[in-house]
Amino acid sequence: MTRTPQEPGGCLTLVATMSDVTSQRITVRVPATLGTRLRHSSRVQGQTPSDLVRIALENYLGREATVGSAYESAEAAGLIGCVRRAAKDLSTNQRYFEGFGKSKSK
Repeated sequence: MTRTPQEPGGCLTLVATMSDVTSQRITVRVPATLGTRLRHSSRVQGQTPSDLVRIALENYLGREATVGSAYESAEAAGLIGCVRRAAKDLSTNQRYFEGFGKSKSK
């Protein structure tokens, strides 16, 4: 990892590379405080900053692939049961099913 001088605005540019020729090189700008935390964690854990960034990216991007159903997403967002003065569960009240599944004849 190479470090460029701190730029105006308190940002630090970290350039991380891997020796593996199949990998891609990226440059990420992070606030100086985040760069400091990254370097500190790197020293404490005995891993390179590149390794820590790679692990963090894999964890973050891995979460996107495991997104659940629409119901699970709505429940996690607090949307299930958020409407006041409504039936708790429409599936338990038979009057909401009147005519359900029947074709409408003209």
